[in-house]
Amino acid sequence: MTSQRPGQRAGRDGFLRVLHAEWTKFRTVRSRLIGMAVATLLLLLFAVLTGVSSDQKGSPPVPIGPGGEPVTDSFYFVHRPLSGNGSITVSVSALKSSIPEGPGDLRAGTVPWAKAGLVIKQSTRQGSPYAAIMVTGGHGVRMQDAYVNDTAGPPGQVSAGSPRLLRLDRSDDMVTGYASTDGAHWTKVGTVRVSGLGPTAQAGVFVASPPALEGMGTAGSVSTAVFEDLRIQGGRAGRWTGDQVGPRSPTFAGYPDGTSGSVTGSGGGLTVTGAGDIAPAVRETLPTGGTLREILTGTFAALVAVIVVGALFITAEYRTGMIRLTLAATPTRSRVLVAKAAVLWVVTFAAGLVGAVVAAPLGERLARNNGVPLFPVSSLTELRVACGTAALLATAAVLALCVGAIVRHGAGAVTTVIVAIVLPYILTALPFMPASAANWLARVTPGAAFAVQQTLVEYHQVASHYTPYNGYYPLAPWAGFAVLAAYAVVSLAAAAVLLNRRDA
Repeated sequence: MTSQRPGQRAGRDGFLRVLHAEWTKFRTVRSRLIGMAVATLLLLLFAVLTGVSSDQKGSPPVPIGPGGEPVTDSFYFVHRPLSGNGSITVSVSALKSSIPEGPGDLRAGTVPWAKAGLVIKQSTRQGSPYAAIMVTGGHGVRMQDAYVNDTAGPPGQVSAGSPRLLRLDRSDDMVTGYASTDGAHWTKVGTVRVSGLGPTAQAGVFVASPPALEGMGTAGSVSTAVFEDLRIQGGRAGRWTGDQVGPRSPTFAGYPDGTSGSVTGSGGGLTVTGAGDIAPAVRETLPTGGTLREILTGTFAALVAVIVVGALFITAEYRTGMIRLTLAATPTRSRVLVAKAAVLWVVTFAAGLVGAVVAAPLGERLARNNGVPLFPVSSLTELRVACGTAALLATAAVLALCVGAIVRHGAGAVTTVIVAIVLPYILTALPFMPASAANWLARVTPGAAFAVQQTLVEYHQVASHYTPYNGYYPLAPWAGFAVLAAYAVVSLAAAAVLLNRRDA
């Protein structure tokens, strides 16, 4: 045991000397330091340009939900006051949707998340707290609240021969939803706490019809529901009023051309037409909004800078012949490559972290000052994005270093790594790229690492194109980064083997 310690110490000391030598090489070549500074500045520059150029002052305000998140809150609401505790019941006997086929021309279609049912809402103000129970076009009965919560109830569609009875009971802040097929046997769907309803809430029936997915785009839809036997118990009597919650403009409310929200009928029988949705906002429903990923668009340009530095860190030695001296001074050749990779990764990570940490809040502030609504993120998420961006840049630089050791040619290494990382990023950013192809590229290529910048949440109750183009990646943030890391590790192993076998 004692006899091994000097050798072990010598090995450690030997690697530290190699590490110090590679750090000295890196910092004494001005172009490498300039390259890292350029990467940092590109992150800042693009953040400023994104924040300044996205001027949307005067745009309709984006509703903000109880949790501080942007929401979609636009639907047709037939309501009356409900003071204190009470209940509201209705029978839904029809829900049909129409989708634009051409200018002014609608066709019958299926909108799976079209909604018709009961809602108790703090007020008609967009973003106010609510709880609702509803029938849908393709997902049976659902109970939803706080814009992001969704609970499944009994399945099946409604029709004149198979209506669905719905009920909401309020007890202070607790709201319970029930569904029934005969009015005698009720199924409890869920109970939720709705803070902020106040002493007098608005209760009634509603219809919402989110955009229908049409190919690569979306088409506004409108739905019509038939309600019967509408009853409310508790509170004081009031007059039923039909209102469009949200923008009055048909365009902003989600209505196709030539349509609008309406209610006809009297007594307990009502026919209500509506559009829009009550749901969390997603990238397609908030086209004027921004994300942290967009603020950090400069990652694309910074990648090119660090890839060039990484490749030249070793190919320059091949070009000048210095590699012979380096390998002669260190018989264990793989140790040289590992030392170069360690120095390069740490320096690039530091440069990327400084750029991301400064660029993110700066770009966000500029965007908000210009009226751009931003999808909010927590402090931990923002830290993850900053560290992930820095790690992406650092690992890409190491990949370029390894490819440079394999091909021993600067231009070839730079081109190879840019094609492997940047090209998939560009392709997934094309709006006409098929979703299946974009998701495949974002799973298996080194470009999967851009998932570390993902901040958007995919909601099963909101139909949308959840693709990399819209900021939704098929892999979790660190799983996407792991794909790039795997490429770098394999390349490092291959480069080490070739370095040991080749003549310098």
